[in-house]
Amino acid sequence: MANKNNYLKPEYFYNRELSWISFNYRVLSEAQDKNRPLFDRMGFLAITASNLDEFFMIRVASLKDMVQVNYTKKDIAGMTPIEQLSAISVQTHQLVKDQYNIYNDEVIPGLLENGIKIISYYEDLNEEQSIYVDEFFQSEVLPVLTPMAIDSSRPFPLIRNKTLNIGAVIKVKTGADKNPNTQFRELYMSHYNKKKNSADTTGDIDFATVQVPSVLPRFVEIPSSGDIQKTFILLEQIIEKNIEKLFVNYEVLAAFPYRIMRNADLDIEEDEAADLLMEIERQLKKRQRGEAIRIEVEETIDKRLLKTLENELQVNEEDIFKINGPLDLTFLSKFDKIDGFDNLRKNSYTPQPAKYLDDNNNLFEQIREHDILLHHPYETFEPVVNFVKLASKDPDVLAIKQTLYRVSSNSPIIASLAAAAENGKQVTVLVELKARFDEENNIIWARKLEQAGCHVIYGLVGLKTHSKITLVVRKEEDGIRRYVHLGTGNYNDSTAKIYTDMGLLTCQKAIGADATAVFNMLSGYSEPAVWNKLAIAPIWLRDRFISLIKRETEFAKSGKKAFIKAKMNSLCDQGIIAALYEASAAGVKIDLVIRGICCLKTGISGISKNITVRSIVGNFLEHSRIFYFHNNGFEEVFMGSADWMPRNLDKRVEILFPVEDEKLKEEVIHILDIQLKDNVKARIMQPDGSYVIPDIKPGTEKLCAQDYFCKEAVKAANAKKKIPDATTPCFEPLTSEMEEF
Repeated sequence: MANKNNYLKPEYFYNRELSWISFNYRVLSEAQDKNRPLFDRMGFLAITASNLDEFFMIRVASLKDMVQVNYTKKDIAGMTPIEQLSAISVQTHQLVKDQYNIYNDEVIPGLLENGIKIISYYEDLNEEQSIYVDEFFQSEVLPVLTPMAIDSSRPFPLIRNKTLNIGAVIKVKTGADKNPNTQFRELYMSHYNKKKNSADTTGDIDFATVQVPSVLPRFVEIPSSGDIQKTFILLEQIIEKNIEKLFVNYEVLAAFPYRIMRNADLDIEEDEAADLLMEIERQLKKRQRGEAIRIEVEETIDKRLLKTLENELQVNEEDIFKINGPLDLTFLSKFDKIDGFDNLRKNSYTPQPAKYLDDNNNLFEQIREHDILLHHPYETFEPVVNFVKLASKDPDVLAIKQTLYRVSSNSPIIASLAAAAENGKQVTVLVELKARFDEENNIIWARKLEQAGCHVIYGLVGLKTHSKITLVVRKEEDGIRRYVHLGTGNYNDSTAKIYTDMGLLTCQKAIGADATAVFNMLSGYSEPAVWNKLAIAPIWLRDRFISLIKRETEFAKSGKKAFIKAKMNSLCDQGIIAALYEASAAGVKIDLVIRGICCLKTGISGISKNITVRSIVGNFLEHSRIFYFHNNGFEEVFMGSADWMPRNLDKRVEILFPVEDEKLKEEVIHILDIQLKDNVKARIMQPDGSYVIPDIKPGTEKLCAQDYFCKEAVKAANAKKKIPDATTPCFEPLTSEMEEF
């Protein structure tokens, strides 16, 4: 067995950022899966593009900030920020090449085979199509455009983050100097140069840029011909084809699209902010003006134009991505909305009624009878929505308290909270304003809730409140009773259809008391003397996890059976990983289901031989956090909002809660075991950090966990209805929404 100090050696850890790139490759592999319908594959390709955007705006931007201030501290894998950026650059350039190989070699031909054509070059348009595109430009596009020339009198404009733009190299046409438009330019330049007391230094060549308007559809249907049923052209190609109409009396020497990523990691001065909401609003405006950290251009871009972009945006050569195809592949997710072509899309899965609920009986009465386990999206999110809705109308409900991290754009939960306040109930809502990329949305909701009479807390200074908890206080015949919902996912009815999450409805007195203590802590900083059932980050949760892991370690050392099973989004906490290594070395069998980042290495002799890691990427985004400890046969099961990451354990308010009802505990263990048996969508981590498809032994049936849970939910629903067993495929339209890194 290795010495305890040896569990922290850098060679025992993977770099977090490179592990994330590996995860995005697993998403990309779904775009290559020929067993998936084509629109579905295109959706996964779009997700990899969206993921990469956020990765650069946050993770790469953060590393660049470190380099700028000469921060040289190494990460847990022994890499400095400069070394990480170098490795990231190599791998992300290759990832982008692989994305476009799939687009060009599989997506475009696949669409053509099914009667859909995306015009690759506007020169490929026939006469009818060309006329249609020109008329469309004149009537629909031109009025929206704002061309901006760049010369000695007009500096390079602000190019907004993630916008698609077209850069042009332009030159005054010979013999056009009598034209009024040209005369205006010459008059303006003459006046400008007199003020500067210098000659025009721009020469004959100028540069210009125009933003591709996001208010218009990215791809436009145009007339088709022959066997093609639908033909589309991208909006930027329509503009390129007609760009000379934007610069009358100029010759357009070259025009190419480009797109930039900016540093979007907000630098919020919470300690000094008199009003956190106003400080975040101020910082949001800076997001569009952050440092440029990545440029995407077409690989055939004019060298003069590229040099201008490189100089004006001050980016290094390694931050320029030359693309063999259209920039920003996120538009591919929209093809699923095209009418017809049902053979190219998945069948939809309808979330089923909750297994442990009777829709015909009062929800509060059922919670009093027994705890209720919820498993989304296999089971509907409606019980959670109804929990708040019923509480808002129930005359016996005195108060509702809830934490909100991310909610949908038309959230029924927000509407119910507002209605509850208007009905005279005490409503307290913690709206986490610092939820990345949801800040603006959350500010809007916070103000609406305040206007309705809710008491709104804008998060805590220095901490994100990531916990998922709702407390309903109800006056009943035998006194005050507290009803609680605890979950692994956000109170978002939209993402609840595509994220796998779990929840618990309970009125256990101990949990109710803890829930009250949580909200008192959030609103008034008061801490309870002791927690009954819940473990809370950032103060108590890390120690709780470490003690649970060490308990299994001691059982193994004494020759007893010891097991740990855990499922989460990411694992990158050095202390937790070291504890797992020590447990593995002592003989604890550890099975982990980690969707994304995993800095733990498997297969290290004497260290991690007893640890397996698998990742599942499927139709739904795996999001639930489940933790199982064998406990010498007295099994303990927990669920919660936290991953095993430093940010979750040290910098956020998180909640871990137990599942104690024996029937429900058995159900959660069953869910974990099915995921550990997945041999279709699971990928097993190898000692070198790669992920491979599990070996299927002869006679072993294929098992897709997500399919299994869909069929299981349908079977349970049919049993309730007392109708013959039926199954339905596990398919659901994809989304480009992914949780922050």
